[in-house]
Amino acid sequence: MTGDRGTRRPGRALTALLCALTAAGLYGCSDPGTREPSPTPTPPPATTAPAPTTTAPAPTKPAPRSPLTGLPARPAPVVAVKIDNVAAARPHTGLGAADIVYVEQVEGGVTRLLAVYSSRLPELTGPVRSARESDISLLAPFGRPVLGYSGAQSALNPLLNAAPLHLVTESTAPGAFRRSPDRAAPHNLYLRPERALATDPGAPNAQDIGFRFGPAPTGGTAVDSSTVRFPAARYTFTWSAADRAWRVAMDGREARATDSGPLTPETVVVQRVTIRPSRFQDRFGAVSPYTETTGSGTAVVLRDGRSYEARWSRPSATADTTFTTPSGAPLPLAPGQTWVVLAPRA
Repeated sequence: MTGDRGTRRPGRALTALLCALTAAGLYGCSDPGTREPSPTPTPPPATTAPAPTTTAPAPTKPAPRSPLTGLPARPAPVVAVKIDNVAAARPHTGLGAADIVYVEQVEGGVTRLLAVYSSRLPELTGPVRSARESDISLLAPFGRPVLGYSGAQSALNPLLNAAPLHLVTESTAPGAFRRSPDRAAPHNLYLRPERALATDPGAPNAQDIGFRFGPAPTGGTAVDSSTVRFPAARYTFTWSAADRAWRVAMDGREARATDSGPLTPETVVVQRVTIRPSRFQDRFGAVSPYTETTGSGTAVVLRDGRSYEARWSRPSATADTTFTTPSGAPLPLAPGQTWVVLAPRA
């Protein structure tokens, strides 16, 4: 008898065997009646975006300030000019642009000015006159400035030539000077500061001479004006609130510059010094006074409409000059032009 009763098909029995083997780790299997689920994809690892970075701005460099005025100014060399100051020499030219103006006594009890320029150079300054022995020590703290002058006593020339100065006269640099047809000699010689400076290409920049600038100190005495007397000259400084400066009068008349108007320094220092005879004489036989700017003594500082008692000190010719309160604290000057009146000790 033929048929399939006696023949067993593998079917489910074979499947069961294979599954058993799978359980033993030999094969993989699935029930033919079920669908194996699709594997769940593994998500990529989360990434964190970097925090945004910011670059700090470079610190702003403060503008350079002049050691002679306390005001913003590019570094520049120094030109000092000896200026006549008798009545026939007035009004002056170029004084409004000076950083510092020194007042010095000369023969006969009159005065001359030593104008110091660095921050600004006027086109002309003058009238220019001769140098004195006192100028050598007075200018020593400035390094090696250019000195414009009209000449000096022959006996003084060796000292001037040996000093740390770059000397400019009409004979050594005629192109740096101009004679004015509007004035009689010797009050008609004027210096062109830029041309004078060009004769010394290696001139060093202005350096610290001991001045300190800043807000007005506490104390002081309110003053409207102050007068300083020399044997044959008189200076009066009157506070101008409108200018925030002192108006200068010489021998009772307002002092002006032909190119800038009234002279108005922000600070006036009345420095009391010893004025003694020197070993030099002028061409008329008058003994030239010597102004001692080393040592120490009293001073009065005029600024912001007030007067401050002060002390000055300069231990040697190579040292700076400092101004302090009577208690020894630095006494700041007002930023701007300063006049230093080297007045006889009271």
